[in-house]
Amino acid sequence: MGRGKTKPPHERTADEDVDVVDWEKVAAMAEFKALLAAKRKFILPTTIFFVVYYFALPILVGYAPELMKTKVIGSVNLAYLFALSQFFMAWIVAALYMRAAGRFDGMIGMVLAKLKKRRR
Repeated sequence: MGRGKTKPPHERTADEDVDVVDWEKVAAMAEFKALLAAKRKFILPTTIFFVVYYFALPILVGYAPELMKTKVIGSVNLAYLFALSQFFMAWIVAALYMRAAGRFDGMIGMVLAKLKKRRR
């Protein structure tokens, strides 16, 4: 291409891209640090809770079989109910993450707005 003409975005290399981001500056931004802290505050405890909840079933079946054999409704025992509850818990965790992701998206918008403001 001749002088003064720029390639379309899909044809540019990273060196030719006019919108290159200085990731060190982004990482140093208070808004970006707040985003990472918010994500960590949600994801870490949620993951720990879900892993413990998931492995509680085989552990309880192995170490407390009489408890898990307890009939709750007809021939349905506590182990079956616990196993079914894991599906619901996965859906609940997914719904909670979707709600939290909306907050994260808002925080990302603030980071991007600040970056655009700095470029002007």
